[in-house]
Amino acid sequence: MIGLLFVAASVASNRFRGSRSAALRMFLSASVVHFGSILGVSLILAAPLRLWTVCGGFVVAAGVFGVGYYGLTWRDAMTDGLSRRIDREDTIWYAILPLLAYVLEAACGIGLALRLAAALPALALTVGILLIVALHNAWDITIWSISRADD
Repeated sequence: MIGLLFVAASVASNRFRGSRSAALRMFLSASVVHFGSILGVSLILAAPLRLWTVCGGFVVAAGVFGVGYYGLTWRDAMTDGLSRRIDREDTIWYAILPLLAYVLEAACGIGLALRLAAALPALALTVGILLIVALHNAWDITIWSISRADD
């Protein structure tokens, strides 16, 4: 995951400079947030926490952070006009699926705090969605950057 992220960042670094901060946040930095969330949730679940409420609270915080990040991302994308220029597929992969995953992550944290049996499998599904989105988006931005190298 880290290797793909660095390849994507290296290849796309020339594409997102200066006034393209909204695009940088949405298309490249978001992958760092996704991978960070996956790692963070994994570390939370591996930690020797004795209380489900503490574990759930940390997972809720991770989900709220992700939702907040996407709030800032869309604010920037709307201000920059980027939200009107991206196509439907990119809207799904770069906006809808990640936001849905972070909302689900926060909900799973609430479920963990309440000791609901479905919370752990649901969290695994949520982290799986983030993993698929992060891998897709890192690969997509790499291919996009390479295919436009001559532009």
